[in-house]
Amino acid sequence: MSDKGVDPHRRQLLTIITAGVGAIGAAFAAVPFVRSMMPSARAKAAGAPVEVDIAKLESGQLLTIEWRGKPVWILKRTPEMLKSLNQDEALLADPKSNVQTQQPKYAQNDARSIKPEILVLVGQCTHLGCSPKRASAGPNPDFGLTGDWPGGFYCPCHGSKFDVAGRVFRGVPAPTNLPVPPHSYLSESRILIGVDQKGSA
Repeated sequence: MSDKGVDPHRRQLLTIITAGVGAIGAAFAAVPFVRSMMPSARAKAAGAPVEVDIAKLESGQLLTIEWRGKPVWILKRTPEMLKSLNQDEALLADPKSNVQTQQPKYAQNDARSIKPEILVLVGQCTHLGCSPKRASAGPNPDFGLTGDWPGGFYCPCHGSKFDVAGRVFRGVPAPTNLPVPPHSYLSESRILIGVDQKGSA
């Protein structure tokens, strides 16, 4: 059959429509393959590891990410913060982190961390699961903290206080220190939350 009678504009339109339908079909066919390479919502909820880049984290800065549906804090402590860890021990309920379930063995030290300057904590109060606020050293009228407050974290819900290692103060509702999640370093600037340091129990 001759196509001499077919309008060239119509032929061009049909070609464009056919190509468009083919491209849409290819995109829909690719979606399941792309999805199969991404962690599912169930895997994330079950605790799929989360990789975090801390290269741009500045001294004194706090970064919050999510792991297992919980906030995880990564704090780059200043030399002053590290110095304060030995000064407030008399005020703490568990200064040596003796409740071993609150941190992996490699974080059962004064700094409660692998690297002293980098603190990794689950940011949920051990009283009722509220998320404490960061409170700088010195008087903080908003939270009712006096001049001898060394700095750390304060839960405004019921008044629990934690130092810059997540250790709980005496006489507050929270029964234990803030948990340190399992984590490891992939490089100097990349942390994997949810996977223990190699060679550690």
